[in-house]
Amino acid sequence: MPEVVLTGAAGRIEGRYSPGKRENAPIALILHPHPRAGGHMNHPVAVQMYHLFMKRGFSTLRFNFRGVGRSQGEFDGGIGELADAATALDWLQSTNPTASQCWVAGYSFGAWVSMQLLMRRPETDGFISVSPPANMYDFSFLAPCPASGLFLHGSNDTVTPPVEVERVVTKLRSQKGIVIDYDLIEGATHFWAENLPDVEKHVGQYLDKRLEAEPA
Repeated sequence: MPEVVLTGAAGRIEGRYSPGKRENAPIALILHPHPRAGGHMNHPVAVQMYHLFMKRGFSTLRFNFRGVGRSQGEFDGGIGELADAATALDWLQSTNPTASQCWVAGYSFGAWVSMQLLMRRPETDGFISVSPPANMYDFSFLAPCPASGLFLHGSNDTVTPPVEVERVVTKLRSQKGIVIDYDLIEGATHFWAENLPDVEKHVGQYLDKRLEAEPA
């Protein structure tokens, strides 16, 4: 998977990119967890999602937020990181101008940033939000949410208790025109250390369901 270097507002953005095999391959952007908590694009959950999209023919990009790895700049509390994500999606779209679908996926802090990006990009067709930190960040901007997607959470998540995510899911499910799936994985924590196979299974099944209904 080739390394790519993008130019963002804070300088260089380091990424890994896997192009799809057909001209109109769908695209997917993967966002990693909190930089201040050791998050980076090679985190196992981020890599897992990267491979799940890649195996299904997506042109897939994951990258390091500013100040992480070889990406330049400093942590910016989410504002700059959203700008980095927008830059990455711009690059992905310009590299794949005939893409049949556009997806965003994020884990923890990356889930929060990805949902903000989703709100700014109504052309997005779907999302995957793993362990969204709904008790730490305000998710009320999802009004209305422009796309259907999956929330995946662990029943033993002590960082963000499931009830916090369920509030967001309940609110979004009251909207018409979108479908929100919510999978609560018994025994999984916020970090998924023992439950990576569950991420693979549930995200993979969701993608397969959506792609069967709406071929990319």
